[in-house]
Amino acid sequence: MNIFRLAGDMTHLLSILLLLHKIHTTKSCAGISLKTQELYVIVFVSRYIDLFRTYYSMYNSLMKIVFLGTSMCIVWYMRLHKVVRQTYNKDEDSFRHYFLVLPCLALALLVHHNFTFIEILWTFSLYLESVAILPQLVLLQKSSNIDNLTGTYVFLLGAYRGLYLLNWVYRFFTENHRVRWIRRWQW
Repeated sequence: MNIFRLAGDMTHLLSILLLLHKIHTTKSCAGISLKTQELYVIVFVSRYIDLFRTYYSMYNSLMKIVFLGTSMCIVWYMRLHKVVRQTYNKDEDSFRHYFLVLPCLALALLVHHNFTFIEILWTFSLYLESVAILPQLVLLQKSSNIDNLTGTYVFLLGAYRGLYLLNWVYRFFTENHRVRWIRRWQW
């Protein structure tokens, strides 16, 4: 594991824990998109479906369990908690997030590494995660009042994606690759 992946994972974990802390302590989910949170649950379930099938490391398994558990907990708070669910504003969270799922699935079926069930789900989760933040961004644009914790949460999510981009660049230059995504031209 490289420093960019570790920093990305810790930034992502911090963003989720910060959001969960905000919801739990303030008993409010104002300014948070339920649709984004549901998309993240779909991302994590489809990406970590191999949790009980393949063991990579204790770190990997623990992070998978934490990301699954915390994202489901956030959705539970926003949908079912007596007090918190009353603070959710459906009118501001109006992005049609279901329009993101099918194109990401179609793209995963077309552009993937191997045509296996696990690989398609993993690829789908990558594509869906890249657009899962859109409902949150639209909600923030419509919302007139953005609190510091929500703004920090969105910033940390962006930092996580930036660090993971650096992780992929680092891995491209330091690891051997069996698959060439960009083919060499032969004359």
